[in-house]
Amino acid sequence: MAQFGNTGLLLAVAVGGAFGAVARYGVMSAVGHWFGPGFPWGTIVVNVLGSFLLGCLIETMALVWSPSQAIRAMLVVGVLGGFTTFSTLSLDIQVLITRGNFFQVGGYIAGSIILAVFALLAGMAVFRQVWT
Repeated sequence: MAQFGNTGLLLAVAVGGAFGAVARYGVMSAVGHWFGPGFPWGTIVVNVLGSFLLGCLIETMALVWSPSQAIRAMLVVGVLGGFTTFSTLSLDIQVLITRGNFFQVGGYIAGSIILAVFALLAGMAVFRQVWT
């Protein structure tokens, strides 16, 4: 089991995660209301917006602002993680590109999407068997 030595960090992530989750719900609801339920526009909006916000935040923290570890965890892991985990995937891809690992980029993108979709389908199938 992982060791959590800093209760303050856990609290910061929890508070940020609650805020991010509520923001995700609000944005997805508004976008769904505006564009209708025919296509997951809300998900695209939060994933793209979350990736954009993570990019802005990472650059701000690298260039002009050096917040505490708790603030970083609250904003990056908590708020943006609660808003969208896709932002983290985007950052991972950017890091691999920066390192010149282009083969890994393709594998990571394909693997993340394909495995996630298959995991979703597998979870649905398992629970369909359990509940029917």
